[in-house]
Amino acid sequence: MRLFVAVIPPVEVVEHLAEFVGPRRDHPDEDLRWASDENWHITLAFLGDVPEYKTEDLAEGLERAANRQKPFDLRLKGSGAFPSVADARVLFTGVQDESEALPHLAMTTRSAANKAGVTVDGRKFTPHLTLARLKQPMDVVRWVRVFDTYEGPSWTAESIELVSSRLGEGPSHGAAYDTVGEWEFLG
Repeated sequence: MRLFVAVIPPVEVVEHLAEFVGPRRDHPDEDLRWASDENWHITLAFLGDVPEYKTEDLAEGLERAANRQKPFDLRLKGSGAFPSVADARVLFTGVQDESEALPHLAMTTRSAANKAGVTVDGRKFTPHLTLARLKQPMDVVRWVRVFDTYEGPSWTAESIELVSSRLGEGPSHGAAYDTVGEWEFLG
C-alpha cells in the first residue's frame, strides 16, 4: 500500500484556495497538470509502498505522535517551486506556521514510521501544498508571482491522517486518495 502522512486543510480553506486557483486552471498552459482540490494536503512524511503487516505498528506510532501534539494555527500563503523556480517540476503554495509546529510534527511522524520499520522519503521537509506538476522542467516565475499574492484564511490544525494513494485512479488520471487512519492532537 502506497502511503503518506499529512495534515488536511478543512473544507472552507480548500474552497478559498480553489476560488483563487480556478481561473488560473483555465490558462492554456499544457505543461501544467493541476492537482485536484479534493487531493490537497500538506505532506509530513512520504512512506511509499508499505507492507500490510507494518501498518498496525505504524498506526500506533502515529497515534502516539499525534497525542503529544497540541493543535496549532496554519495559513496557506505565498508560493514556490521545486526544485527551483527556474527549473520547476512542482508549483506550490506555501504554509505559514508561526508556531513552527509543522517541522516538529514532520520529525515525530517520520520517527514513528522509522520505529515501525517503514522507510521514509529522506527529502528535507518543506511545508507546502502542491498546486500543479509540470510535464517537463520549466521556468515558472510568472506563476510564482501570481500565487505569491495568495493568502488564505487561518485555521487550526487538529489532526494528522495516514493516506493511501492509488496512482492513476483519481480525477484526470491522477492519484486517488483514501484516509486509512486519523489521529487528533491531544497535547
